[in-house]
Order: sequence, then structure tokens, then C-alpha cells
Amino acid sequence: MFTGIIETLGTIVAVGQEGTNRHFTVASPFAAELKIDQSVAHDGVCLTVVAIDAVAGTHVVTAIDETLRVTNLGQWQPGRLVNLERCLAAGGRFDGHIVQGHVDATARCVSVQDQNGSWLFRFEHEAGPGFLTVEKGSICVNGTSLTCFDSTDDGFTVAIIPYTYEHTSFQQLKAGEVVNLEFDIVGKYVAKLLGRQ
Repeated sequence: MFTGIIETLGTIVAVGQEGTNRHFTVASPFAAELKIDQSVAHDGVCLTVVAIDAVAGTHVVTAIDETLRVTNLGQWQPGRLVNLERCLAAGGRFDGHIVQGHVDATARCVSVQDQNGSWLFRFEHEAGPGFLTVEKGSICVNGTSLTCFDSTDDGFTVAIIPYTYEHTSFQQLKAGEVVNLEFDIVGKYVAKLLGRQ
């Protein structure tokens, strides 16, 4: 389980193909602290660490075809910044919201507005019974726990403060790009109980 509070940024340094699987080598400040078989959220996608090079400061994760199909990982290339978060430790602070690292859908960034001190990002996604946002509710965008507003059936807006902008991949996100979404788990269960799924 994750919280959507990004620990650090990683950089994709290599991408390899093996059959339908794709291997990503990621450089990060905490690579040497990782362990094989550990789960780490990469832009909100829970992936298993399969190799570590502590000297180079890199780790490797593998995405299967299904993951590539339902997330934005298929677009990752060397040089891309990705948000990284390790699993919540027992007894750790719960600063974000419940995030599973299971991407529900992708969305397209349709606008970025500089507010002279903050940024407004507008996203549009496919409308669906389980794809729910509410005003001032939680949404996970590329692994980042955020509060949404201007919520509609197929879109929402988030406001990004300077700290979040500087310490996450929002600093490189432009209109037209695709992001990973994980909708609030509580909302998804409520929707199912109400027969909306």
C-alpha cells in the first residue's frame, strides 16, 4: 500500500524489450536501499524490483504487456522523470490517501495554467461507472496524491504548489501528455455497492 506522497524522482536510463515484457532501468537516490522483490510505485504503478546496481544507483523493474496496455509506461523513454514511492512502512505516517498502485485508467492533460505561484492542470479521461471524482476529493495522478476540483464525469482539475512541482514529474508535464490515474478506493467500493458497476 502507498500514500501518494512522492519520496523522490527517478530517471529512466534504459529501456529493454524481452518478448512482450519491457524492462526499465531507473536511476534514483534510494536505489542502494532497495531489495530484490520489493514493490515500488513508479508514476503510480506498483512494480517489482528485479535487479539492483548499488554502484550505479539504479534498479530494474519489468512491465508485462497488460501493464503497458493500461498505463502510460509504453511511452517511457530514457531521460523521462518518474515519481517514486516505496510502500508505507507499518507505523508510518499516512500523509496522503490510500493508494494501491493499481492504475484504473489513463487521462490526457488538456491544459496547464501558470497561476504565478502555483499551476492548474486539467485532465480528461474516459467516463465510466468506476471512474469517479468528487469536489475536494482525492485522486492519484502519476502516483501523486492530489485534491481535485471542477470535477465532471470525464475530467477534473488539480492545483500544484511549487514544492510539489519541483519534487515530482509535474515539472515536465505538458498539455497533450498521458498520465496514470488511480481513483479513490473508497469511492470505487461505494459505487459498486450502489450498483454503478
